[in-house]
Amino acid sequence: MTLSLSGALAAWQFLALAILVAGAAFASVYFARKHLALKDGLSEGADGAFWDVFAGLAVVVPAIILASSAWPWAGLALGILAAGAGVAALAAAPRLLARQDARRAGRETQLKNAAAAARHRRALARWQQYELDPGYSIDYPAMSDPRQPETAALIRAIKAAERLGGNADRPSTDAAYAPAVERLEDALAAAERAAGVSRAGLPGPDHAHS
Repeated sequence: MTLSLSGALAAWQFLALAILVAGAAFASVYFARKHLALKDGLSEGADGAFWDVFAGLAVVVPAIILASSAWPWAGLALGILAAGAGVAALAAAPRLLARQDARRAGRETQLKNAAAAARHRRALARWQQYELDPGYSIDYPAMSDPRQPETAALIRAIKAAERLGGNADRPSTDAAYAPAVERLEDALAAAERAAGVSRAGLPGPDHAHS
């Protein structure tokens, strides 16, 4: 059917072309901008951007030609619409990409913090045995003595990890939680070395105290 601007059907045809052109222009410019924003694989990003623009033009240009064949002003209107959609995509792309990056970083933080929470629980259980197990308390009194620099540092690391994680049973959403748990593990190991705990004497299910 030849496109003309007479009758309701023609109006709907023009509206459909307008939606198609605006969507294709916005999508092609947005994805091209996304490919060009890639930090790795610059050549691949440029190639991707080229094909994004090519795909957009493959939709926009025939639509404009089709509309122009019925009424030149319709083609001009679609061209202006496509340009406006492209400009809008350029303006919106940084914000949309930043939002996607934030969501991706949030998911990565959740995964890291879930693993850190398990390590947090193990570190606390290991340290608590020096407090609760009479044998360890007698053999390694320095582990319970905050006057010892390494033990004081351990206590500070425990408080920092608990503050960032809320508690050891619920993973935190704070990106600083996993590094804090790593510092706790390092502080625990340093305190054990300073207290003279041998690897064979480490508390835990595989190192029962005798």
